[in-house]
Amino acid sequence: MTDLLKNPIFQDETAARDWLEARVWANGRVCPHCGNADQEKITKLEGKAHRPGVYQCNEPQCRQQFTVTVNTVFERSKIPLTKWLAALFLMTASKKGISAHQVHRMLGISYKSTWFLMHRLREAMREGGMLPPMGEVGGAVEVDETYIGRLKGVKKKRGGAAHKNTVLSLLDRETGKVRSFHVANATVGEVAPIVRANISKEAHLMTDQAKIYDKLGAEFSRHDTVNHQEDEYVRVDGDIKITTNTIESYFSVFKRGMLGTYQHCSEKHLHRYLAEFDFRHNNRTALGVDDKDRATELAKGIVGKRLTYRRPNRKDVQP
Repeated sequence: MTDLLKNPIFQDETAARDWLEARVWANGRVCPHCGNADQEKITKLEGKAHRPGVYQCNEPQCRQQFTVTVNTVFERSKIPLTKWLAALFLMTASKKGISAHQVHRMLGISYKSTWFLMHRLREAMREGGMLPPMGEVGGAVEVDETYIGRLKGVKKKRGGAAHKNTVLSLLDRETGKVRSFHVANATVGEVAPIVRANISKEAHLMTDQAKIYDKLGAEFSRHDTVNHQEDEYVRVDGDIKITTNTIESYFSVFKRGMLGTYQHCSEKHLHRYLAEFDFRHNNRTALGVDDKDRATELAKGIVGKRLTYRRPNRKDVQP
């Protein structure tokens, strides 16, 4: 990471823009207004009358100008690209996250701007579209829930976790990748639709002894549980290791980051923090992804996910 920080993309706007264009437009420039990808119908506008990095779409129905940041989380930002990329690299290289106060001090921009910048990058980390089901070839998929933070307006009780946010995570042991969801509570009504939509029926489901999985587990090719109440955490059946320890290891990194680095997260933003930790876990060194590759993956994810401030008189703008 030290060598990366010497890269000109953190000092020079032209170098930063060239780096971003090479990743967002890896297969050639695309007009964000009409989708035109014919390179012969896209012209780079140069000269004193145009700011750097502006292109013209020459499709007769379009004729719009654009830059690489249009229709991305960077759009209309006054923060220099050099600082955007520095924040991008810092967030992707920090296993347990990096606080907005730390980035604010390092980049020399206001805390408010830094906080919003980091939420834009978390939105870029979020996986969109239809994802393939986990455990398609009959592999093991671990499913578990954890609890974190406080629900606004809910009093803390002596026992249980009713006052906390509920997080459901699914981990495909074959690919090593995880998907996490902020759910209202750990009930069949909340958990079952997510499990059915994300896990193949051919998968080997592994859970703890929670009753919400009793009937749900029968829908898959095999369902095994470990009984934590009896201090059972791993059970071996032939060459199959039955456990939820892998997903619980992910929870431990997630909680250390949330409690030690971020310290507080309101429930309306929890889904973005989950996207951040999922992204780093799914693009980690153990899967052959280094810091540079991880930053490239995030740069690709900025397209089509613009995040704006909510205006007082607008209810249709994403918070």
